Amino acid sequence: MSFEYPDNLKYMDSHEYVRLEGDVATVGITAFAIDQLGDIVFIELPEVGDELSQGETMGNIESVKAVEDIYAPINGTVLECNTAIADAPEQLAEDPYNNGWLLKIKVSGPAALDKAMSASDYQAKVEG
Repeated sequence: MSFEYPDNLKYMDSHEYVRLEGDVATVGITAFAIDQLGDIVFIELPEVGDELSQGETMGNIESVKAVEDIYAPINGTVLECNTAIADAPEQLAEDPYNNGWLLKIKVSGPAALDKAMSASDYQAKVEG
């Protein structure tokens, strides 16, 4: 099965995506990850103002199949959480890249996305 992977995003090995606009990163999880999880029933996100460190756990997603950690793709401070998705996590699958974002993070320091993949590289990795 093939999924959409917008070219304007960067993708992490752990299936988060990042849309960087200036010093604000919008973070979510990919359509592939959502499909693998199945029906999502709960999302735990950090609080506004929390400091995040790249690679560290920043929350989790619970589905009928499993509970998976969500990792911070970048260093920064949480500016905003998508409370609409947290309140209705089943809607995440409908539009993961636009309305389905999870967090907005004010990036601290230079944006270290050197380990991030392009859309085509991520697609090749997950769909092989």
